[in-house]
Amino acid sequence: MNITKENIDTLNAVVKINITEEDYQSKVTEILQDYRKKANIPGFRKGHVPMSLVKKQYEKPVLIDEVNKLLQESLSKFLVEEKLDILGNPLPKTQDDFSWDADQFSFEFEVGLAPEFEVNLQPKKAILQYKIVADEKMIDDQILNIREQYGKIISQNEIAENSNVTGTFLNEEKEIEKKSTFKLDKIKGKTNAKKFIGAKVGDEIVLKTKGLFTDDHLLQNHLGVSHDDAHGLNVEVKFTIEEISVTEPTELNQELFDKLFGEGIVKEEKEFKKRLKEDAEKQFEQQSDQQLLNAVTESLIENTKFDLPAAFLQKWIAVAGEKELTAQEAAEEYSRSEKGLRYQLIEGKISKENNLQVTYEELQEFAKGFIKSQMAQYGNTNPEEKELNEIAGRILSNQEEAKRLSEQLMSQKLLNFFKENVKLKVKEVSFDDFVKEVYK
Repeated sequence: MNITKENIDTLNAVVKINITEEDYQSKVTEILQDYRKKANIPGFRKGHVPMSLVKKQYEKPVLIDEVNKLLQESLSKFLVEEKLDILGNPLPKTQDDFSWDADQFSFEFEVGLAPEFEVNLQPKKAILQYKIVADEKMIDDQILNIREQYGKIISQNEIAENSNVTGTFLNEEKEIEKKSTFKLDKIKGKTNAKKFIGAKVGDEIVLKTKGLFTDDHLLQNHLGVSHDDAHGLNVEVKFTIEEISVTEPTELNQELFDKLFGEGIVKEEKEFKKRLKEDAEKQFEQQSDQQLLNAVTESLIENTKFDLPAAFLQKWIAVAGEKELTAQEAAEEYSRSEKGLRYQLIEGKISKENNLQVTYEELQEFAKGFIKSQMAQYGNTNPEEKELNEIAGRILSNQEEAKRLSEQLMSQKLLNFFKENVKLKVKEVSFDDFVKEVYK
């Protein structure tokens, strides 16, 4: 057997494999002899079928099967030994004059090579890193929500501006029949609000869904419609009032502090506000980190220039899936996936050069941390190590779960690396300003 590689250019090559009769014949003969022992052909005793008859019936399919096995094994071994960094999979070249009746065979495979490039982690323009701060208004609003959450519910005879309203929305055409409770201040517009003021239990109010709530997502929740239907829904609904109440906020006192944080941990309002601010800003970190990861990704793709074997990749995409694509379909799919492929190559290079990898021990500890946070939500704040290890073991035995957690941990490692090595500019903003700037 002879295997050679011919470089077409820096991104494309052809691997040629020549297989002679010596490479496959002994294996083919061994298999045919085994067939002869087991063959059950009318007119011949088992094990006494003439080899000529066995060859006539089985030799070619056995030969084809063995040559293909040899071909794949030798190609895979060659790519590993030559340390070829390829994209996609090798594609066999069509040979018009190929025949399985020959004694020796020649095969050619097109190969797409990964490009050589350098990653610049210090772009001319620093990447914006947002630090979301909880302003006084947010803290005050949160305190009011907490006080109402732990407050006293008082029934009312009729709806006022500060009322909680419970009732059922109904629209037969859209199959809407949903019981909901909401504060009147979530109703958008004075015209709609006026329909509620002074209404009593048992009254029916006819409303237009368009612009009914201050947020379309509230419409989704309170009417029980899908996310897509909630946006732009414009139908009449009948709302039947079933309960009216007002919440008398609880006092800011030690009893409330103990309920929220544990006995004696928070002892005064100033400390309470500080704790709320810290907790809120910690929750915001996930959103600001995701924004930073997105911004660094875009910057790296934009500022890391290299060519790809586009023609080869389009040919590979055309045949890689369950259904073969046309040249046009493959070109469109390549266009959609090109940016992702570029980032995969950049991320791979950064990870390799900086030894960013996920070990099983790290993955196990990461899984245990995830499990502990889940258990804490249900009141188990101090699980035993043995229990954590058992649950983590079960989770990581699931390939899909292990892959998902591994990707999350790798993203975290990359994020930490970027924070330390990429040129960043920190900007403090409120949450509302963050939403306006990032999701505008």
